[in-house]
Amino acid sequence: MPVRLLTLLIALVMSSAALAGEVKVTWQDPDRYTDIREGHELRDSFRESLFEEMASVFAGMARQLPENCLFEVTVTDVDLAGEVNGIYGLRWQDVRVVRSIYWPRISFSYLLKDASQGLLLQGKEEISDMAFLFHAQRFARTRFVYEERMLIDWFRRQQTAGIFPVRDKAAD
Repeated sequence: MPVRLLTLLIALVMSSAALAGEVKVTWQDPDRYTDIREGHELRDSFRESLFEEMASVFAGMARQLPENCLFEVTVTDVDLAGEVNGIYGLRWQDVRVVRSIYWPRISFSYLLKDASQGLLLQGKEEISDMAFLFHAQRFARTRFVYEERMLIDWFRRQQTAGIFPVRDKAAD
């Protein structure tokens, strides 16, 4: 499935269920990303699951935004935690080795729009988590545990600092 079609499908699914904010995620030129190698999986299915699962993380963020907000994210680079190690022989036996020297990183730009007020925020982020192995393990909804936690922690810091608005839960 082409990446653009997959992105559109994910955005439609995520936005149709949103009672609060909505999300639109675009994966810009994934062939140039630092590291989204698949290890022992097929390349296309790995990418699809990565994009789908990370889009669900962004959708979770959008659900914490006020109603009528649109959170548009354009991912420009991903470097997954760990490194695919091909020393084990045949390609389908490659494994992702996770060690502290291979921390997760993600670069993206975002727009936060309100249906009535227009553009509220825009920014560009390059986030990483060099201490990803030292955090307490929490429940993860995706198999990309370190990247998911890194994104959620970033979003919580933005809301705590008052940069991103918080949904009024009393209105629910």
